Amino acid sequence: MSDAGKSASKVSAEVFTLGDPVPMLDGREVMDYLQLMDNGLYFEPPISQMGLVKSFRANAHHASAIHLKQAILTSTFKPHRLLSRQDFSRWVLDYLILGNCYLENVANRLGGSAKLRPTPALQTRRMKDPDHYLWVKSWADTHQFKAGSVFHLLEPDPAQEIYGMPQYLAALNSAWLNESATLFRRKYYENGSHAGFILYLNDANIEQKDADRIREELKKSKGIGNFKNLFLNAPGGQKDGVQLIPISEVTAKDEFFNIKNATRDDVLAAHRVPPPLMGIVPSNTGGFGSIEAASKVFVINELTALQQRFREVNDWIGEEVVDFDDYVIDVADAGVGVK
Repeated sequence: MSDAGKSASKVSAEVFTLGDPVPMLDGREVMDYLQLMDNGLYFEPPISQMGLVKSFRANAHHASAIHLKQAILTSTFKPHRLLSRQDFSRWVLDYLILGNCYLENVANRLGGSAKLRPTPALQTRRMKDPDHYLWVKSWADTHQFKAGSVFHLLEPDPAQEIYGMPQYLAALNSAWLNESATLFRRKYYENGSHAGFILYLNDANIEQKDADRIREELKKSKGIGNFKNLFLNAPGGQKDGVQLIPISEVTAKDEFFNIKNATRDDVLAAHRVPPPLMGIVPSNTGGFGSIEAASKVFVINELTALQQRFREVNDWIGEEVVDFDDYVIDVADAGVGVK
């Protein structure tokens, strides 16, 4: 092949490319952790904290499951003079996303507790001394907390004991695959490949004015009033005088729906959230069963355990700061209920 032919072939290939999708992590390996690294000032987390935050927004079901737990815990929390409902909600969200959450005991003038203030887990680091914590905005902007003033609640990790690890890590690949499938389909539609076709006219009975009229009608089918039917009458025309040749198929044959459903199930399994509570429409006629039963099992097995974890701060501070009301859905108002 000549140089000119090679150049033309290269240009043709580039014209029809869909473009590279941009994932939430932008190429970073969030799972790349072997051991905790001591940088001389504090321990580096075993996993990218920003990667977990970005992954939180990568998949609708992943984010929705976390927000559901946060909403129920926050709604049942009893506000305390040391910990407001808003601060508790922030504290819970850090724990559910990062597997770590921190509360700073802000002292009053008399040496007692003025309030418990959540410090962002994304930037909070454990120093070599177990009682010392550091807030790291950048390498030049840090703040060291007073020794013993920070309560650290972590989700245990069998590989190390400095930082916690969220429970959903096993489902992250499914969450990313779900995102990748969505990005591919979005690029596919933005590229316009889903709607292209060639109208091939090879009938001598169709004059130029008829072809022009067909062209105008096809132009009018875009925008408002689209998806119109076009009637073409060619008496005595040839069998293949008019052909509609699609450039690509609407289905794209990329197993989009199978990928979305399979990865959704993986994410929900990792969070242990029943599908009825996520607003998922059942694909079968039998549905998902009783919402009341699903709510009871979810609250007993999942939310009660989380409530007990957050109560651990009571032993640290020396009083009952964290307490919860029963989770109740009024049967008369909503038609279903759980207590």
